[in-house]
Amino acid sequence: MSSTPSDGPARPEPPRRTLPKDVPLPGDRIKPRAAAKPQFTQTVLLLEAFVVFFCTLVAYGLRTVPNAWPLFDPPSGAVIWTVGLVLSVVLLVLSRVVTRPGGYVAGTVVQVPVIAGGLAVPFMFLAGGIFAVLWVAALRLGGRVDVERARYDAEHPETAPNVPPRAAGRRPAGSDPAS
Repeated sequence: MSSTPSDGPARPEPPRRTLPKDVPLPGDRIKPRAAAKPQFTQTVLLLEAFVVFFCTLVAYGLRTVPNAWPLFDPPSGAVIWTVGLVLSVVLLVLSRVVTRPGGYVAGTVVQVPVIAGGLAVPFMFLAGGIFAVLWVAALRLGGRVDVERARYDAEHPETAPNVPPRAAGRRPAGSDPAS
């Protein structure tokens, strides 16, 4: 009796990767990158929702402090919670639907009540202003990153996602065979 396994013919070893991991091998599927503009703007709105919620807690705590509301009488706790939670939920919802039509406009419009929250908690003038600047930066820089990625993908189709690889020896459709 022999002690050799009878598994059949030996399988060939897969080719070893000699290139860096970020360079695709022939036949590798290239995953498309997520767009930067929605990622940036969603992050700003999500963080802004948390800040609004915590400022709602501060406003609720300040309602009983004398002279904490110099411009007007403090609203009731129910009004503070209603306004704060509604604004937080609106920001959360907008962070999920910002890519739909009108989403970026709605995100821009919602910056106004966030800044206006400074009437209740003066810190919100500063925080709302910072978030408004971050919102504009997310719109501009996110769009710029997406344009640069598209330009790079156009210049390097072999590494561009969602571009089918050309078969060896075949000309692209519409090319002139005489040239």
